[in-house]
Amino acid sequence: MMLIQLEWKQMLRSRWMQMVGLLFTFVFTTIVVIQQIALPDVEGFSRQTASFLNLLLFLLPLFILAIGSMSVAGDMESRWLSLLKTYPITIRQYILGKFAAFVLAFLLIVVLAFGVVLMLGGFLGGVSLPPIFIVITVLSILIFSALAVLIGALAKTRLYALALALVAWSFFLLLVSYALMALGTVVAGHLLQKITVVVIHLNPVEWLRFGYLVFAGQASVLGPSFFEIVKFYESTAGHFVYVAGTLLWILVPLTLAGLLLNRKGRVA
Repeated sequence: MMLIQLEWKQMLRSRWMQMVGLLFTFVFTTIVVIQQIALPDVEGFSRQTASFLNLLLFLLPLFILAIGSMSVAGDMESRWLSLLKTYPITIRQYILGKFAAFVLAFLLIVVLAFGVVLMLGGFLGGVSLPPIFIVITVLSILIFSALAVLIGALAKTRLYALALALVAWSFFLLLVSYALMALGTVVAGHLLQKITVVVIHLNPVEWLRFGYLVFAGQASVLGPSFFEIVKFYESTAGHFVYVAGTLLWILVPLTLAGLLLNRKGRVA
């Protein structure tokens, strides 16, 4: 508990975190103003909700992976972990402490940004955040905080951690999508559909986006080709599978990070 409090305070004092908080608040506020003034109000999967979701899944992973991984790698580079070796702390406690600090810090940033958006919406009218959007936001923070810990455990320096974080972010957000578009020009439609389903399960960004569309009742935007998988995930069994898959995205990176730190002997 003491480690979590210490790490959380250090995260909040970081100028990186303060800049991220200001950026999130500014961008979300800008979207609200533009949407409310320039575009008509629509029901369901509105332009406003789509903009929020795309922004969330584009910027949030970038900042969590970069800042989180540099924090873990920085502990090795600054000899902070050498000091921790003198205290009765285990690898599991260290990893969970870093993970909890990341989650709490980014949750605070998101809460502040959403709070400003809702306050502004009170003046402009028509601004709301669907409950499932809040859930997906929390899940994205949990998943990418776990991945940030893993990347930091892989890196030796903060610069190396930043490079790995950018590579991971580019892979999840850009390279996979471009690869699917390229495959679409050379493979049959039914085969591309199967590959896309696999990518949805192996890419945390698409996993979260898919979850939002399914549980928000907007999966029709995926088209009839995905009717079977959407129907499954809308069932009770599908809900359990989605929860299990999300837990794996959180627990597997944390477990791998622990194994790496154990093998490298970074923590006593």
